[in-house]
Amino acid sequence: MPAHEGDPGRRAYDVVIVGGGHNGLVAAAYLARAGRSVLVLERLDHTGGAAVSTRPFTGVDARLSRYSYLVSLLPSKIVWDLGLDFRVQRRTISSYTPVERDGRATGLLVGGGEARTREAFARLTGGEREYEAWQRFYGMTGRLAERVFPTLTEPLPTRGELRRRVDDEEAWRALFEEPVGVAVEERFTDDLVRGVVLTDALIGTFADAHDPSLRQNRCLLYHVIGGGTGAWDVPVGGMGALTDALADAARSAGAVLATGHEAVRIDTDGRGAEVTYRTADGEGVAAARHVLVNASPQALAALTGDAPPAPAEGAQLKVNMLLERLPRLRDTSVDPRAAFAGTFHIAEGYAQLATAHAQAAAGELPAAPPSEIYCHSLTDPTILGPDLVERGCQTLTLFGLHTPARLFAPDNDAVREDLLKATLAQLDAHLAEPLADCLATDADGRPCIEAKTPLDLERDLGLPGGNIFHRDLAWPYAQDGVGRWGVETPHANVLLCGAGAVRGGGVSGVPGHNAAMAVLEDLAG
Repeated sequence: MPAHEGDPGRRAYDVVIVGGGHNGLVAAAYLARAGRSVLVLERLDHTGGAAVSTRPFTGVDARLSRYSYLVSLLPSKIVWDLGLDFRVQRRTISSYTPVERDGRATGLLVGGGEARTREAFARLTGGEREYEAWQRFYGMTGRLAERVFPTLTEPLPTRGELRRRVDDEEAWRALFEEPVGVAVEERFTDDLVRGVVLTDALIGTFADAHDPSLRQNRCLLYHVIGGGTGAWDVPVGGMGALTDALADAARSAGAVLATGHEAVRIDTDGRGAEVTYRTADGEGVAAARHVLVNASPQALAALTGDAPPAPAEGAQLKVNMLLERLPRLRDTSVDPRAAFAGTFHIAEGYAQLATAHAQAAAGELPAAPPSEIYCHSLTDPTILGPDLVERGCQTLTLFGLHTPARLFAPDNDAVREDLLKATLAQLDAHLAEPLADCLATDADGRPCIEAKTPLDLERDLGLPGGNIFHRDLAWPYAQDGVGRWGVETPHANVLLCGAGAVRGGGVSGVPGHNAAMAVLEDLAG
């Protein structure tokens, strides 16, 4: 029988996992199901990391995906292998982007069928060209997704192997070799359409369309390959439903999940290791053949005493809201239930994104902060209590772009307030009523809205600089210094299974799966 939750119960394990986020839980479940003894040490009083559901508003029965909120990169293989009681729901609408043209409130609605989308493009742009270009571009990324996504849970291919697997030189050039701005500008002419395409390259990534580092390309790549289709789905029951299912799978297989246990040091000689941890009652030590670190590369270096990597920086604003009702739109041709069901783009025209990046790079908050919003409860009302459903309440999740952590350093609270006000003003410009008039209130009479800056995420979750990927995303192929699975470190028996691993980022479980496969290979041979 395993020790009870919170008590390691023994000193030696086959594997100790530092961090109980979703990747650590994936690794724990795989390894425990393979018959290995596993201990997960989690600093907080709960598992799940950034993939959790919480009730952030006092006395309100709304269980929101507080940090990460949509699912695309989680392979169905992991769900099937671990027998998870978890499912996702497809959104009926891909996106809606409001805009004012010629003094008229209009917009672009993508989704709801080909005929509807084609007509929306024609109404906005005056012809068929942009829609046909859209179809060609996403047809190209769709074919690439079918070929690249399955490789994420395989040993790392070389660059040449992945290029041959893609077998499409146009796609390879557009996503892997030239700044994505080149591909966007070659294919599209409408500023709004260009902006909608570009946004997937900027989620949590502070970059210009033509950044020579191609970090924007890597971000776009991971956003268009998910599930082999690029679709972003709603986790039924909220993101916590996934990590609850993972914790159940790991625990039922025999893994010990010890919350309130903070790892403070890893000592290793490459064959065996000891992890020193701290609890409210003092310190303890757990020995293991392998140690997996489900934390950032910075945290890994601090634990092992190695030189830290370059600092990371996040660049996003996350806002959670509960509304009494969805607001009415100035564009009366679109039902708010359709507009908010997908991704609702705000101030994300191509030129607006470039201006916002330039202003933030110069040390100023963007005058028109770009953001995107969606309504979880339209697709999955199970996150709301029956009373809220009966009243017609809805959630809104907002994700802001181009707000690097450095902007908040002078006064995080004051800058957060200024940015939130400016961001909501951009939304209000497209509404027929102020969003504030639609906000629900909590048991204390306060509006149901909370905002998290990169510095808040660093404090709450240990994300370095608030970076949701832990560091810049990496190409999904082997490069110098990267091992067979992309989880290896300078220490033979210490592996990185967090978002900072190669092929990390997002709620995917991929680094957890790959670290478990690396351990099982080593133990077998």
